[in-house]
Amino acid sequence: MFRNLQRRCLSTSSDFQKHGPLAGIKVLDLTRVLAGPFATQMLADAGADVVKIEIPGIGDDTRHWKDSAEQKQMWNDDSDTSLYFSCCNRSKRSMAINLKDPKGVEIIKKLAKVCDVVVENYLPGKLDQLGIGYEALSKINPQIIFSSISGYGSTGPYAKRAGYDVIAAAECGMLHITGERGGLPVKPGVALIDLCTGMYSYGAIASALYARQYTGKGQKIDASLMETGLSLMVNLGSSYLNVGKEAVRFGCGHPSIVPYDTFTCSDAHIVVGATSNRQWATLMKVFGEEHHKYMEDPRFATNPDRVAHRKEVEDILNTEFSKASVADWCERLESTGLPFGPVNTLERAFSHPQVEPRKMVETLTTKASKSGTLRVAGIPVKYSDTPASIKGPPPGIGEHTSQVLSELGYTSELIADLKSANVVQ
Repeated sequence: MFRNLQRRCLSTSSDFQKHGPLAGIKVLDLTRVLAGPFATQMLADAGADVVKIEIPGIGDDTRHWKDSAEQKQMWNDDSDTSLYFSCCNRSKRSMAINLKDPKGVEIIKKLAKVCDVVVENYLPGKLDQLGIGYEALSKINPQIIFSSISGYGSTGPYAKRAGYDVIAAAECGMLHITGERGGLPVKPGVALIDLCTGMYSYGAIASALYARQYTGKGQKIDASLMETGLSLMVNLGSSYLNVGKEAVRFGCGHPSIVPYDTFTCSDAHIVVGATSNRQWATLMKVFGEEHHKYMEDPRFATNPDRVAHRKEVEDILNTEFSKASVADWCERLESTGLPFGPVNTLERAFSHPQVEPRKMVETLTTKASKSGTLRVAGIPVKYSDTPASIKGPPPGIGEHTSQVLSELGYTSELIADLKSANVVQ
């Protein structure tokens, strides 16, 4: 299932067509929870051989993030995983190493010699104390790409603070702009800052690998939740920085486009937008002849006019949409060219007509589950010539420790001694 850890030369296009665009890349994964594991999972799906380092007997924190119902319904009694862990750790191998033991640190150094990339999300400075920070590992392997993920970055007055998604979302302004008008701040339904930091790191690693082809040198990548959050403020951040305009919460609405919001139908909710005067006229025609007057109404003649009369627009649309079901409105809007879509539950989302043809749900075989299978979200980006693929299910704690140590040249006797001494699991 997985390729040998030792470096090998990829000389033909078929290697990449078979294994993915990052075939031959070796990654040492020192991350846990979400941002880091999400980045390394993307690397693994793209073909990299990712070796995840975990704490013996404990593993990644998220292995334990499950309730009794999930455990009873999903997992075998001796399993050491969870659905949370499974969403961001497939396609990897797991080693369990005690980093507090000098022999464990020595294993990390040996891995660094044969790896292209190290990804870590420890508190800045922690790995330096252990002797496996960027300075130490770059001396061992000058070509190493060392990607760090933290709450606030490696410099500045907050560098030593731990990072958490919702705290970063609060401090970067994300919570301030999210929620109903006049209501309390609300966090996004998933850990958006963590996930985007993972994606930024994935892109940065790929960029650094490209640069290394020409410079011959590795480098350190320094990403943080706080900086990710600030970058995600996009147009709202630009408005504040240039004209001092403070953002406010608009619910599902748009600060500068009206209508572009969620509306209440007779049975559920729908999102509909009219981003131009032409689309506004189209929507009024869909509503019927009695609404044609609003096409020329000076309150709604242009988008700035509609923004200024947001409440009146919302009242008109909610009144009309409440007269029929979501399905009815979707049918009426289908051929109009207007942006629209139902507010789906997860059940409806994963049964969407696009899911199956785009392979956005895949079933993996795993010994950890009662059914012997695990369903996961598919790979969201498709490659025409070097397709990414899911290489295997999430690993158990230390499932590949002996395998990887053997690849590094450790004998079976030495591996047994390391396990007896609790250096590895």
